[in-house]
Amino acid sequence: MVVFHRICAAIFARAAYVSFCLLRWKRATVYANLRHTGMAQDESCAVKLYRAILKNLARHAGELLFRFGTFKKLPAALTAYPCRVDGWDFEIAEGSDAALEKMRGGGIFLTAHYGNYEAIGPWLCRLGIPLTASYIPVRPAWLNRILDGRIRSVDGIPYGVDARTPREFVRLLDGGRLFCLLADQDSRIAGAIDGIFMGKPVRNNPLPDFLLRMRPGTPVFICWMDEPVPSCKVLHAVEIPATSVMDSFNAWLEGRIRDNPALWYGFTHRRFMSREPSLYGKACGKNPESAG
Repeated sequence: MVVFHRICAAIFARAAYVSFCLLRWKRATVYANLRHTGMAQDESCAVKLYRAILKNLARHAGELLFRFGTFKKLPAALTAYPCRVDGWDFEIAEGSDAALEKMRGGGIFLTAHYGNYEAIGPWLCRLGIPLTASYIPVRPAWLNRILDGRIRSVDGIPYGVDARTPREFVRLLDGGRLFCLLADQDSRIAGAIDGIFMGKPVRNNPLPDFLLRMRPGTPVFICWMDEPVPSCKVLHAVEIPATSVMDSFNAWLEGRIRDNPALWYGFTHRRFMSREPSLYGKACGKNPESAG
């Protein structure tokens, strides 16, 4: 069955990549972001990086659809790593054990649309970490039920939640949960915080600062997964100071992007929309996408 799932994931990834390329999916947005941040100096560089992003995204989508169950079978003890499960090697990055142990007591967990970020959730749950991740429900409702019940759950217990107000997030912290936030998108709400990302002005999500004002002393963590090769998954976790949280987060993400820009799927989002709306209009090309 493992071999069958591996074959299905590979076939899906190839088909998805070809479809993305033919449809020029998010091409205008990616090109605009690459030019704006200086990540692509010429057209050939932009084309190469765009295709690499699509290839990685297609592979991770295939893993999500056909091999996601592997992450739900991982060992609970940190001492059990490194290990090999279903043909993949799993490791805990050096120096991450202390942060992961502390995450079992709850706190704020920040991550980004970097690599196979969805796979971090079940891995943390298997380690006994009380993860709660906030997701905006998708439509139709039956699809959202599948995501919550079959994808975003471990041992039949969902770790996703549709928390709508900051007060609900505070209650999650009070309950000892580790609240997860994808913090790398453009914030278009009135309380958004000005910041700098990749040398450009952006608007950051104000939720981490709000939660820390409400609950001072709450630990803040950044967690991500690296893949030195596709068959090796390495989990990283660090605790960061509870001051200038978004500055620290942006600096961390910039480092990851410098290491491997093709793994940051934020290039497909309109990250700089609030501060530079003209990037995503006619300047993007003849067929700019809807807001991403």
